[in-house]
Amino acid sequence: MVIIICLAVLAVFFLLVMAVDCNRFVIRTYRCRIKKLKKDGRAVLLSDLHNKSFGKENEKLLAAIERIRPDMIWIAGDMYTCEKDADARTAEAFVERLAQKYPVYYGNGNHEHKTGIFPEDYGNVYGDFFAKMEKAGVRHLVNERVYLPEFNMDIYGAEIGRDYYGKFNSAKMEREYMDELLGRPDGSHACVLIAHNPDYFPCYEKWGADLVVSGHVHGGLMRLPVLGGAISPALKIFPKYDGGEFKEGKSTMILSRGLGTHTLPIRIFNPGELVVVEFVGN
Repeated sequence: MVIIICLAVLAVFFLLVMAVDCNRFVIRTYRCRIKKLKKDGRAVLLSDLHNKSFGKENEKLLAAIERIRPDMIWIAGDMYTCEKDADARTAEAFVERLAQKYPVYYGNGNHEHKTGIFPEDYGNVYGDFFAKMEKAGVRHLVNERVYLPEFNMDIYGAEIGRDYYGKFNSAKMEREYMDELLGRPDGSHACVLIAHNPDYFPCYEKWGADLVVSGHVHGGLMRLPVLGGAISPALKIFPKYDGGEFKEGKSTMILSRGLGTHTLPIRIFNPGELVVVEFVGN
């Protein structure tokens, strides 16, 4: 009887934590040095919103971003969820409001990618969404780059194939694949790569990214002391890349734990995350 009571108390405790963590966000700031930069700056990194709204029309997120005063917004994908009768209106309104104040650079996640390649299953949500993004002035980067001369910075958006999002055993990625998608980076420019899936960070580094910004893993759903995130979307237990800052060779990756949820609405000891990246030169 005592064991049953203890288990019931634990279950209630975890449900309460999950209810709170699914409906709040924290701000985490990272500082990254890139020698080739002409000018220091600050970006807000957003990922995995999945149509979540913090306050009416995401007013809490917008207010927090306003206080941060970023030079630009980087979006690392999955702002809406790929599902039957997908509704992207919450994400659409949020990004449109951001674009009224800041330059916005948007890289696709696997959810945008899937709705884009299977319109027979998901309708024209992808086309409608990005037509409105373009009208709002959002720069949508699908295996392309934009150069910011003020910072001497190239921003690339990588959209990798669905084989690289498999469960258990995803496809192996070689540097040549990145070359085919994006060409070779200009070594005299600071190179920022928006790449939704962090699992291929070693390949991104070999390709030539100075800074990689990613999402996808949702912080591992549940975070445990020392062990970190519990499980990745590829069903890897305690994934190496779960959230935070990682180094590989001369490259840095900032991995957001995301803001929302989908399918399994689970966040335990793992609130949504609004990421600030301060990038500095010499």
